Amino acid sequence: MTDYSDIVLEAEGISKSFPGVKALDGVSITLRSGHLTALLGENGAGKSTLMNIIAGVFSQDEGEVRLEGDVVNFSNTREAHDAGIAMIYQELNLVSNMTVAENIFLGREPLNKFGLVDTARMNRDTLAILKELDLDVSPGTSLGRLRVGQQQVVEIAKAISANARVLIMDEPTSAITEHEIDVLFGIVEKLKQQGVAIAYITHKLEELTRIGDDAVVMRDGKLIGAGPLKDLSRDQIVQMMVGREMEERADRSTAEVGPEALRVENLSLAHPDRPGDFLLRDVSLSAHRGEVLGIFGLMGAGRTELLETMFGLHPDSSSSSFFIKGEPATISSPRAAIAHGLALAPEDRKSEGLVLGMSVAENTSLACLPRFERGGFIDESAERKMVEESVARFRVKTPSIDQTIRNLSGGNQQKVILGKWLATEPMVLLLDEPTRGIDVNAKEEIYTLIHELSAAGLAVIVVSSELPEILSLADRMIVMCEGRKTAEFDCADANEDSMMKAALPMAAAI
Repeated sequence: MTDYSDIVLEAEGISKSFPGVKALDGVSITLRSGHLTALLGENGAGKSTLMNIIAGVFSQDEGEVRLEGDVVNFSNTREAHDAGIAMIYQELNLVSNMTVAENIFLGREPLNKFGLVDTARMNRDTLAILKELDLDVSPGTSLGRLRVGQQQVVEIAKAISANARVLIMDEPTSAITEHEIDVLFGIVEKLKQQGVAIAYITHKLEELTRIGDDAVVMRDGKLIGAGPLKDLSRDQIVQMMVGREMEERADRSTAEVGPEALRVENLSLAHPDRPGDFLLRDVSLSAHRGEVLGIFGLMGAGRTELLETMFGLHPDSSSSSFFIKGEPATISSPRAAIAHGLALAPEDRKSEGLVLGMSVAENTSLACLPRFERGGFIDESAERKMVEESVARFRVKTPSIDQTIRNLSGGNQQKVILGKWLATEPMVLLLDEPTRGIDVNAKEEIYTLIHELSAAGLAVIVVSSELPEILSLADRMIVMCEGRKTAEFDCADANEDSMMKAALPMAAAI
């Protein structure tokens, strides 16, 4: 006889359509007290849409949601939050010009006896939460000064502080370090012991052996399978997610490396707030045609800042020597970088890589519009032909190239960004966390694409916080720590132990 006493939330027969897309088709899910239920599926499978309905972001077209047996219909996230449902979003739901404490307690600020916000108490409570999460920042720090990974920890703190009965986590580890992941998993276990029902969207299947209890697999808006994780193998899960067997990637040992495309010598970047200090100090590297160069480092190592500076984003606070195909070059702006054959796909795709109000077509052609200029006008026929070819090449799931890009899943948005920059016909492609928040099948597609591009003669530089990804992708790797290059490896000589040792600060490595 089935035990229903531990059910906290049920969603039954949920359907939802957006213009041109049926995002959910009769999906059901049960969340239980003290259990972590993993939601698995490719980008676009409907996982986030289902959770957004439970969290009050959207209303369903069909079906019902029951919280502890009572039917609920939330008209907004505040109603869901008041009912005990908190959600950590994959794309950060924070206000950059407010402080860390103000973000955590936004909408439920503690008040003093005069009815004013009790800032001192709010900062004390924030400090206690941040200490539990092992995030060493001041509660009064402006959120916009934090890197993406640190902001992700603040998002987690915001949800944890609400004492939720149902906690939804949408890719919570996509931008945080291994240490922060360990801390988070410890908190997850505590929450489970306290009876919280957790829904956990992830593409990192290896995480689930540590914290997961049940699994729900979705594909194309439908429920494909569900059951205890202990009864499902990785191969079974992947096959349900993608509907086919995964192909093995090519052996990188056969890669042919060509002449030098880019060389950077003694690149330094001044710290914006600490005179005399540096975010990057004397970093040198080279990238060759036909090669994938991996850059690995822990949070704060300067990986993103390195790519940004190479792309001409910090000309007034940086110094370096650039060589393109062996010849000296000046890269003092993104326009100059593009002119020299560089392209950058940024880590934060929504705020830096896309214009969310524009269409798929407009975003794809944005970086190469001069190609289609004819007598002062844009040749729309040629532009649309290029976009359609890019969408087909990258297998972007969209009902139309005129679809607003904010309506696409994260993985499909990332594919559009790659298509946009490849349309500029670059010689060096800079990829900052290209698979962050991407499902297992989309990851394989992007890995294959990276190898195809390098085989076609591009120099590809990939930043990743996932060490296995760097080891799998790269022909050569450099490791960074605290703004400096600390090691360089060929793929034959690299291993997780040596690279992680090089990534750790000396004080931590002792």
